[in-house]
Amino acid sequence: MSRKSWRSVKEIRIADVARLAGVSTATVSRVLSEPGKVRQKTHDLVMEAVRRSGYIPNSTAQKLRTRRTMNVLVVAPRLTNPVFAEILRGVDDELTQSGYGIIIGNLDNRREREARYVDLALSRQVDGVLLLTGYIPENGARDMRESGLPIVAVCAAIDDDKIPKVVVEDREASRKAVEYLAGLGHRRFGYISGTPGSIIEHERFGGFREGIEATGCGQDDFVRWEGPFVFATGVAAAESFLRMKDRPTGIFAACDESAIGFIKRIREERIRVPQDVSVIGFDGIEFADYTEPTLTTFRQPLHELGRAGADVLMKLIQDDMKPEDWNIRLPLTLLERDTTGPVLHKDYQSLRRSSI
Repeated sequence: MSRKSWRSVKEIRIADVARLAGVSTATVSRVLSEPGKVRQKTHDLVMEAVRRSGYIPNSTAQKLRTRRTMNVLVVAPRLTNPVFAEILRGVDDELTQSGYGIIIGNLDNRREREARYVDLALSRQVDGVLLLTGYIPENGARDMRESGLPIVAVCAAIDDDKIPKVVVEDREASRKAVEYLAGLGHRRFGYISGTPGSIIEHERFGGFREGIEATGCGQDDFVRWEGPFVFATGVAAAESFLRMKDRPTGIFAACDESAIGFIKRIREERIRVPQDVSVIGFDGIEFADYTEPTLTTFRQPLHELGRAGADVLMKLIQDDMKPEDWNIRLPLTLLERDTTGPVLHKDYQSLRRSSI
């Protein structure tokens, strides 16, 4: 780049953007500092002028004027989980439109890592917090609420009326999973749990129990295998399944990862899916599209969860959110694929160790 062209980019002023967009400099300033308070048409017009002109806002001056950091903290249990990765993508897409950056706090399922992110919030180095944890992070006797920052729970609700939540219909989907299997003739079920004690596991197992009751089955008609939301939980459940004499024919896994782990292990022993056992997952992660056979699952609107959560947080930061709009529940979609089918054994008790 020549010296002349380099200087032309550096010397572009906010007035140049205003002239190009056909608006006042005050309007440009508002679009850049408080995008939620301008009309979408005006926002798009100004941002197009910014793009065309190559104008680079003075972020330091902007932060001093607004007394904001222009950053949001997002705390996630485990970034290697594709569910959280997709939610974060949605969060970032929404925050970018509002001129905000994202600081990711990865707990890696270790509670001792919470303290650093609590301190980040208490020192007001961010303007708000999105929690994907299902609980409030703590540092000794102090927790993140003491920061006074806006906090939004995404994916997993938090038991606090002052914290908005953006979640999915976990309980309803889990109940429908059992009813779907029962509609295929299954009468003996298996449930592969999620992380014990988590609000998501509580909701999904609650829905599963409701489905069992709705189909006229009881406590003796299902078995529950417990473990965290990981592939290994499904593998461990499969090991137990293979040792059983009276095996369930309909399996519902609280996450796709454990469903995939379960299927992989039982197929190694030549158990057929879905001929010998049907399996439903939960999440709709991309991996489920490429398993063999492809996984029947309830797909969460993960990207939309992230965007909606970030949108709620932005409105809270701008003091533009009504309490009656704090609780958002998004529906799930059942993707009927190749891991579910009708019962081929009229009497489930005849299904023994397979030699097929």
